[in-house]
Amino acid sequence: MKFKFSLAIALSVLCASIQAQTKWDLPAGYAATNFHTQNLSQFAADVDKATSGKLKITVHANGSLFKAPEIKRAVQGGQAQIGEILLANFQNEWQIYGADGLPFLADSFDESIKLYKVQKPLLEKKLAEQGMMLLYSVAWPPQGIYVKKPINSAADLKGVKWRAYSPATARIAELVSAQPVTVQAAELSQAMATGVVESYMSSGATGFDTKTFEHIKNYYDTQAWLPKNAVIINKRAFDALDKPTQAAVLKAGAEAEARGWEMSRKVNVESLDKLKANGMTIHQPSAQLKADLTKVGDTMLKEWLAKAGPEGKALVDAYRK
Repeated sequence: MKFKFSLAIALSVLCASIQAQTKWDLPAGYAATNFHTQNLSQFAADVDKATSGKLKITVHANGSLFKAPEIKRAVQGGQAQIGEILLANFQNEWQIYGADGLPFLADSFDESIKLYKVQKPLLEKKLAEQGMMLLYSVAWPPQGIYVKKPINSAADLKGVKWRAYSPATARIAELVSAQPVTVQAAELSQAMATGVVESYMSSGATGFDTKTFEHIKNYYDTQAWLPKNAVIINKRAFDALDKPTQAAVLKAGAEAEARGWEMSRKVNVESLDKLKANGMTIHQPSAQLKADLTKVGDTMLKEWLAKAGPEGKALVDAYRK
């Protein structure tokens, strides 16, 4: 009888702990080996530890749960409680999302952090209006040009099949007379292998993750911009957590942000070394190519300001102070 009673207590305790456990899905658009995804995995582990397993967050890498452009809507609609997005992907929805995708506006880690500080309150307000909250944001390393043939100027990119993954990268293609092809990171390796893509702009990290060196041998270190990934949470899902769990998520998020920026700086140096070791030639852009790309950046900033209106002008003015 005593054994049955003890068993009943043990089962009731087990049931209570199972009921108390909350599970969240975190879709991400990049490979499990990418530093952003590794940072997400560490964040999930930190939350698990801080909440003693009360909140379990499962990271779904490489667009396996939702493709990169679908993640924001999935979080907004509650199909995923939390997710990682590339902000510049959503520029057509709201121009401020694309501020860090403007070539040569903020072209170093320090400048990127400065831009983030003035962009952040606007992002928080917009996401709140959409039923979400910004947990943290981390920049990619500076963007350069991967291209099959050596180039000396923007004119050398004319007609080249150019991967576009955001409104900004599609517009760059138009301005240099390249041929834009929409391809997300998860499909990039296949697109290069089949000749769908001959050139694209991204970081050294993406180039190494996708084994670009197997198909393309030239990288021009233009350091054009540092687009940011943002981790966003469905506000209703967050509000459903108890206060200690909410605090654990926010603390782990703040730590992930600080860690992520440091990882990005480190990965920037390491990735270029790895690309070189795998047969990629790392070029410094010629004076002509620099001048051509600066002109592209100036054009795109003017166009962006015209679309973004007073809100965009205030952002750029605050950044340039």
